[in-house]
Amino acid sequence: MTDQDPGTRDGHDPDREEFAHDPVDHVAVEAGMSVGDVVSAYGDGGIGAQRLHEAVDIYVEMLEADASVFFALAGAMVPAGMRTIVADLIRDGHIDALVTTGANLTHDSIEAIGGKHHHGREGTPDHSQREHDEKLRTEEVDRIYNVYLPQEHFTLFENHLRDEVFPTVESEGTVSIQRFTEVLGRANSAVNDGEDIPERPGIAAAAFEHDVPIYCPGIQDSVLGLQAWIYSQTSRFSLDALSDMADLNDQAYEADRAGAVVVGGGVPKNYVLQTMLVAPDAYDYGVQLTMDPPETGGLSGASLEEARSWGKLQPSARNVSVYADATLTLPLLVAAARERLD
Repeated sequence: MTDQDPGTRDGHDPDREEFAHDPVDHVAVEAGMSVGDVVSAYGDGGIGAQRLHEAVDIYVEMLEADASVFFALAGAMVPAGMRTIVADLIRDGHIDALVTTGANLTHDSIEAIGGKHHHGREGTPDHSQREHDEKLRTEEVDRIYNVYLPQEHFTLFENHLRDEVFPTVESEGTVSIQRFTEVLGRANSAVNDGEDIPERPGIAAAAFEHDVPIYCPGIQDSVLGLQAWIYSQTSRFSLDALSDMADLNDQAYEADRAGAVVVGGGVPKNYVLQTMLVAPDAYDYGVQLTMDPPETGGLSGASLEEARSWGKLQPSARNVSVYADATLTLPLLVAAARERLD
């Protein structure tokens, strides 16, 4: 920049196509700030802070536009304590279709009928990881990172399925997975209410009570799927995985505007996104919360920009991927959006 070139002094060079005068400010955090205030301040920063700020903007616009929200929930988010957040989103009409794992439905049901997950730990330097897990094995306790679940809760769950769930679907013969999850939600709700369980009935129950379909394309990869297979060996009960695609694709086809919220990766992520391959339009909004980087070429870390190349997002869609632990970002996303909507 020279005295003869004053146009560049404040960053406004008309020959710059990519650059706009938008200085990064510094995030200020003060006592008494709400979650919404903090996430708003994130917009002054860069890297992950700016992405989370943008994610809230997009999510709020998605809800204000009354878009049909297709919510992908991967991994073991229920043992991690995210159960109430998702159930409340369903109850408040912020989820129109939920695609999740059999693991989440298993752990959601265990809490609905009286089981609980517990704080645990990994091995310590003076207590090797292997020794730690071998000790848990002898005590019949399963570990999910730093969460423990006593194995007797799985016995409780298996009895629940055989007493309250399988008899209903067995009379119907072969059913869709969505129908199976609906019956599971109804049973969870009934037992939770009838036995006065302190914990709330949860995700599947909320979906049943509010007519929100739950799709679980990878149900075989879970205790829920394993128990369903065992029961099918001695009964006329079976699951038809392909029939779910008709209902989910119909929802996508009929949506005037649609938004995808992707928590984690794996099968739920692609199952949500691929619905637009057979719909006349594509997603108008997309928010992804994941820990997996895109550089490996894997599905879980693939950016939503990549999904746009497939025609799963509109060319004009607003979208962002936030690369951080979803147990941190999901509560912040929802809390900040709720505050702004209120």
